[in-house]
Formats: sequence, structure tokens, C-alpha cells
Amino acid sequence: MSVPNSARARRIALGGLLAGTLAGCGIAPTGVIDAGEPAHGVKAPGKPAPDVQLYFLGPAGMRAASRPANAPVGPDEAIQLLLAGPNDAERQRGLTNVLPVLPGPVTADAQDGTVTVQLPMNAKRLDTPSMSQLVCTAANASVPGGRSPAEVRVTLVGEGVRVGPMVCGGTNAFPLIQPGPSVAAKPAG
Repeated sequence: MSVPNSARARRIALGGLLAGTLAGCGIAPTGVIDAGEPAHGVKAPGKPAPDVQLYFLGPAGMRAASRPANAPVGPDEAIQLLLAGPNDAERQRGLTNVLPVLPGPVTADAQDGTVTVQLPMNAKRLDTPSMSQLVCTAANASVPGGRSPAEVRVTLVGEGVRVGPMVCGGTNAFPLIQPGPSVAAKPAG
């Protein structure tokens, strides 16, 4: 038994319409996309994940790389992770560590809203991206005092030289500018 031409034409048209509708949603097929490391653990409701923010240089400037942590990470531990360099997923994103090879250990001491990073070299010899990596990583760690990362004051100290205090503004380190006493204008006379 043969299907009349008009019924066949309707089936072909319906099939074409259905294929066009499914293909017309604007999503092109893709291959496997590497999106970094898999998720870790389950987050408790109402509690933020205790991630650690490390700062590396990327193709478009300084970038934060968030890594999962089991507990809040202080500035000293965060800087040790920074010194170890980017992991595979971060390297695939084009992130790199621009800190020089340091001749000794780096430590960080955190107090009430301040961090002092002790370097095994003259602190003024660090270039701006290296300072930004250290300052922003320390400021975004778990610092006592309850200040936001932009309010944490970080000082770099090495070979008796102090640089700072500095703050992390976005992804870069800036000197802390405090308003000085205002100078009253003298009356004209």
C-alpha cells in the first residue's frame, strides 16, 4: 500500500520543521571542554566555602585563582601555596607566577587587620606584579580582625627594608594613602 504524495510531503515537511526547530536553538555542538579541577566536597547550607584566593599573572593582567580549602587559610599558608606556583588547571588558563626565585623562606605574620610578609631579600627589589601577587594573596586570606580584603594592610619586609603598608585594590597592590592634616588657607593680606 502506497502513501499518497500529499501525506508523504506533509511528513517530509514536518520532519524538516522539527529538525530545523531543534537545530535552530543556537547551540552549536562542541567537543570536551576542560573547565579545571572537579568540585570538592559538599558545601554546608548558609556557610561560604573556605576557598583560598591566590594571585597569578595572566594574559590580561593579574588574576585571582580560587582553590578549595577544608578550613580558612591564613596569609602564611596562602603565600606558601602561591610560592608553589599555579596548578595544572591554572596553567591551562594561562596563569603564571612572576615572583623571582627567592634565596630563602617567606613567612607572613597576621595581626588585627594587618599582615607583615618577611622576605629573604630587599623588599624594594620586587617588581610591581610580584608585590601585587604577595599583597593580594595575603590580604584575601583569613586575616584576624574581620576587615574586608581591601582594608587589610600588608607590609613587605626584607633585609631591613620595609615596603608598605599596602592594600589590594582589585587585583593590584597600592600604597596605603592616609589623609594628612589639612593646611588651613592663610587669609590674604
